[in-house]
Amino acid sequence: MKRLTLPQLKQLKQQGEKIAMLTAYDASFAILLELAGVDVLLVGDSLGMVIQGQESTIAVNIEDIIYHCKNVVRGSQRSFIIADMPFITYATPNQALHNAARLMREGGAHMVKLEGGSFLKETIYQLSTYGIPVCAHLGLLPQSIYQLGSYQVQGKDQISADRIYEDAVTLEQAGADMLILECVSAVLGKKITQALEIPVISCGAGPECDGQVLVLYDMLGITQGKTPRFNYNFLTNKGSVLDSVKSYVHAVKNKQFPSSAQSY
Repeated sequence: MKRLTLPQLKQLKQQGEKIAMLTAYDASFAILLELAGVDVLLVGDSLGMVIQGQESTIAVNIEDIIYHCKNVVRGSQRSFIIADMPFITYATPNQALHNAARLMREGGAHMVKLEGGSFLKETIYQLSTYGIPVCAHLGLLPQSIYQLGSYQVQGKDQISADRIYEDAVTLEQAGADMLILECVSAVLGKKITQALEIPVISCGAGPECDGQVLVLYDMLGITQGKTPRFNYNFLTNKGSVLDSVKSYVHAVKNKQFPSSAQSY
């Protein structure tokens, strides 16, 4: 079984086929998610909250991501694997290069993900120049939660929406190969998706993006307390976790998820 490649994921966008992505943190779930047909596994710093029980993603370090990424790689054969770069591990282009290289060499990641706007263009350009695929992340930035104050919809006014759009264009030009767009209006998600040649993955950015991603524990209903509006519990009325993930993949591929109820 051959792994999905970045050119193949870009081809899915060109063909209009949706990309199904979920977070993953261990080998057992990686095996199951592949069986269900998930295209991309994101080793997210969300592990700080759903695995470690932290208040936010801030406490996650590079060793945590490397450890969990290695486990996901061991459990997978087909999926493309993205690893989050934790808080302040990419403050400068050289620091980003060093830590991204570790995630790929030691963790086995195929791509790294960075949160932030146009200020990262030099960093993304340097990583891309050295052959490191980069997934940008715009909209709601969980690593900035103490600055934001709460997890809320971004780009609600025209000025901030335009800024997110301009950042997306800038980061693609800098060399980003993919973009995750979190917690913005479906209108803005559609506009950015149509403007970019790279795949745009929605995390609460509406149904018109090139793919969807959810936190695994959220979509299985494991997470306690309030989950984001864009989440949906796919475990409800399903016989198993595997069936639930298959249902998620089917809903994404057939443009049934998200509905208006999970969009802004």
